Formats: sequence, C-alpha cells, structure tokens
Amino acid sequence: MLSRIFNKSKKDAEVRAMPEEKELLIRMQGTPNPQALKFVLNQSLKNEGKATFNSKEETYGNVLAFALMEIEGVIQVHMFANVSTVTFSDGVDPYDKIDETIAVIKDKYSAHDPDFTVESEKKKSREGMSEEQLKIEEILDRTIRPGLQADGGDVEVVSLEGLDLELRYEGACGTCPSATMGTLQAIEGILRNEYDPELRIFLADQEMHY
Repeated sequence: MLSRIFNKSKKDAEVRAMPEEKELLIRMQGTPNPQALKFVLNQSLKNEGKATFNSKEETYGNVLAFALMEIEGVIQVHMFANVSTVTFSDGVDPYDKIDETIAVIKDKYSAHDPDFTVESEKKKSREGMSEEQLKIEEILDRTIRPGLQADGGDVEVVSLEGLDLELRYEGACGTCPSATMGTLQAIEGILRNEYDPELRIFLADQEMHY
C-alpha cells in the first residue's frame, strides 16, 4: 500500500516538474512603411541572423514563411529574432489582413524551427570579408541597424568595390518611401564621416547617389 502511494506521488511530482508549453502571444505593431506590419512574438522566430523571403519559391521549405507568403497581397516576409515583418502590395490594406496573418502564425508556429538557415544567409557570412567591408558592417551594426530593426527592417551590404558601396533594404525598409530618402541620407552621412568622405552609396537596382 505504501509502495503504491509512494509511486503515485513520484509520478505526480514528475508530471508537475515537466515544463508547461508556453502560450504563443503575438503583438502587432505598425511601421514607418504604410504597407508593412510588424508581428512581435513572445517566442523566437530566428535564433541567429535574419531571413528575407520575396516569394514562395524562396521559403526553402519553411512552413511558416510559405504560409505567410500564401496570404493574398503579401510580397515579402522578413524574420529577425522574435519579429516577423510582413509587407503587402500596393492596393492592399495591411490592417485588413491582421487577423489572417496572426491566425497563420499561430497555426504554423508549432512546425517552425527557429534554427533554420537559408542559402542566401550562408552566402552573407562575414568570414572572408575584406577588412574594409568588415569596418562598414561594424559601423552599420553600431549606428544604423538597431533603429531599422526596431522598425521591422534592416540593411544588407551587397558589395563594396573601391569606394562604391551597394546596399539593399530588407523588411519594412524595402518599399518604404522614407528609407530611400531620409534613411539613405543618414547612412551616407554616418559612413562618410566614420569610413571615408568620398564613399559613394547606391541601392541595389537603383541609381548611384553622390
């Protein structure tokens, strides 16, 4: 009798000791880009680095990213830490898509692996970068990226050839009017001040800025 009671108490203790699964909570925030919304989770979406998807073909088997890209009007999904920034095409009101987007995240998150990597991310590794590009990355990490990431965006260094620097905006910055004007001017000013006053900066697929 005592043995059965002891075993039962032990099993109850083991059950109580098992960690309860954390409830997934999602908070929506607007961004400076009127066509992009930021969804902040209480759990991780990307444990290391970041990932941007511009089509379903680019989701590389990522169940959550694929499902988000299937929402009508979605043209880009950006994941960083515990944030997913979803950008919608012109003509679509992002605020009409909030409930559907949250429902997709809740439905697919259990199948999501925050440790996922993509080929483009591997190519962006800083191993093997020149000393000059590493310096630019350090300046961007310290001065520019924290603000962009807080708004659901980011900036990627595409190439550095001499004093010609090519950048690409990601997430909410990708189609944001202010990113191609005020933000770019701020980046130019900081990099010319801290790296080289003769640096020429241009955005991928756009004309040169001098």
